[in-house]
Amino acid sequence: MDFLNDLWGFMKVRKKYWLLPIILTLVLFGALIILSSGSALAPFIYTLF
Repeated sequence: MDFLNDLWGFMKVRKKYWLLPIILTLVLFGALIILSSGSALAPFIYTLF
């Protein structure tokens, strides 16, 4: 949580709010890859890309 607080503090002070959607997209894609790697849904998710 300390890392997230530091990241938010950086974005707030430097006015880098445009980084937030990029970070959220990367986190969501990472979670999708991690969760789909061992599941039966993996072939269906890979066809989307």
